[in-house]
Amino acid sequence: MSDVWASIKGGHWPSLVGAWLHLTVSFMVWLLLAAMSLPLAAALQLSDAEITWLVSLPLLGGAVLRIVAGWSADWLGARHTAIMILVVELLVLLWGWLGVTGYGAALVFALGLGVAGASFAVALPIASRAYPPPAQGLILGIAASGNVGTVLILFLAPRWAAVMDWHQICGIMAVLVVATLVGFAWVVPRMTLAQEVRVGAWWQNVANLIQRRSAYWLCFLYGITFGGFVGLCSVIPLLLHDVYRIEAIEAGVVAALCGLIGSVIRPIGGYVADRQGGLRALYYVLPAIAGAVVAIISPSHTMGVAMMVVATAAMGFGNGVIFQLVAEWFPHDIGLASGVVGAAGAIGGFVLPILIGTMKGVSGSYEPGLWLFAGLAVCAWGTVMVALRPNDSSPVNLPS
Repeated sequence: MSDVWASIKGGHWPSLVGAWLHLTVSFMVWLLLAAMSLPLAAALQLSDAEITWLVSLPLLGGAVLRIVAGWSADWLGARHTAIMILVVELLVLLWGWLGVTGYGAALVFALGLGVAGASFAVALPIASRAYPPPAQGLILGIAASGNVGTVLILFLAPRWAAVMDWHQICGIMAVLVVATLVGFAWVVPRMTLAQEVRVGAWWQNVANLIQRRSAYWLCFLYGITFGGFVGLCSVIPLLLHDVYRIEAIEAGVVAALCGLIGSVIRPIGGYVADRQGGLRALYYVLPAIAGAVVAIISPSHTMGVAMMVVATAAMGFGNGVIFQLVAEWFPHDIGLASGVVGAAGAIGGFVLPILIGTMKGVSGSYEPGLWLFAGLAVCAWGTVMVALRPNDSSPVNLPS
């Protein structure tokens, strides 16, 4: 424990706090509609397909905007980009509070909430650049544990919805974003980039990143771990209600528990990866994800909830591991790499609810969609096993 505290004190810890705060509140905004899915479906009289799209669109918007935010973090500066993200979040929430009516407007509003998902591509560079290379896994894990915002919104939103309209909840979140904006601007200092990044140079960095096989591989792995985490947390309330007949508030508690464990364990994943190697850690994590996901639909309610917890915990651990690899392989383009890899994770989170909802519509059960996702996790495990083979010429051995 002493070396953990030494690592934290070895850099500019207020920047780490600011990055964590930014990501935590942004995650609350990002998953706001997922947390309100049951009362929102009742208020707008939505079908299963309509509510699935509504809770998935913020994840899609976040996937696209993470790439833009990663570019902006490397070109304009992560602090400036982070402040712009909070301002846009505020504007979208104010619209949700005062002006969104009907399903069509709600779809546009949901897409606009995707800007909160872009926080990932700026929070991690802010934390990373404040610390030396040996602590990157731990520090990025701590910063990325800001996805604990998932826990807070999944726990609080159903309770708020029981006593107020969903528009008013948007107003509450707008106030929280204002407070975060002030706090972030206060604790995170103005930073001068190590070297000025020109537009041409940035496009050259993009071209170099596209040519690196390791980037595609990390995108795939992160699509499984983070995509699985955020996607599963998004559908847990609906799944618990439809399969186990659990009401909104209790379902929110279960979803919050899953999000909490998956968030808290993330720094541990980064810490283990710093010392044991990221690939070795992934070798044990990926089969745990696959096994837990296929057991979510169980005859026993208790077993189903337990498997949800195990699955999200394994995914959270894997998230910390993967971003240790990102920091190790892309130290000079952490903003761009975080944006691209993070976008792949957000796309995974968008696809998973759509996949599960579509398969349920076809088969009448959630199981086929969960089995298909587990199969992808097994495929990811296979790539890690290949990369760990002695003398294997794999993307891991060719990070440049």
